[in-house]
Amino acid sequence: MRSRSASNASATSSSSDSAENMQIIVKLLNGETIPLTLPSNTTLTTLRNLISLRLSLPAPSFRLQHAGHHLTSPSSPLASLPANATIDVTLPVRGGGPKKIRCTFKDCKDAAQRIVGDCSFCQGQFCGKHRMLEDHKCSGLEDCKKESHERNADKLNSERTIVVKGI
Repeated sequence: MRSRSASNASATSSSSDSAENMQIIVKLLNGETIPLTLPSNTTLTTLRNLISLRLSLPAPSFRLQHAGHHLTSPSSPLASLPANATIDVTLPVRGGGPKKIRCTFKDCKDAAQRIVGDCSFCQGQFCGKHRMLEDHKCSGLEDCKKESHERNADKLNSERTIVVKGI
């Protein structure tokens, strides 16, 4: 009888250990994978330190990703990750100047022209082919026409000659 109760006790203790521990898979830069069994309260900083010891790299020289998202909060526990999660070790992105501003007209991938390609009515940025209001079918085209009509009418009224009768 005692052997049965001892085996039941060991089974329950092993199941409680597995509930407190979680297994994650770390995929290294060279494609090698390392399965790790860690306590569920392990922080991201501790995991980074473990990986840096394994890779012989300083911890700030690599990044950790899970499902395409960077793991950035150092104090967050790994329990927030799903069971058997795969964590990728990647290098930080360096360089890369500012991206070219592309034309906002649908299906156009040309570079937008600076200053002359900026539309003040729809706030879009357009290439040489689509920089005119009519070409990119601007939503502010009617406002532009009304504004230019009012401007021209004001100019004509200010230049109007007045005929004095009775001279």
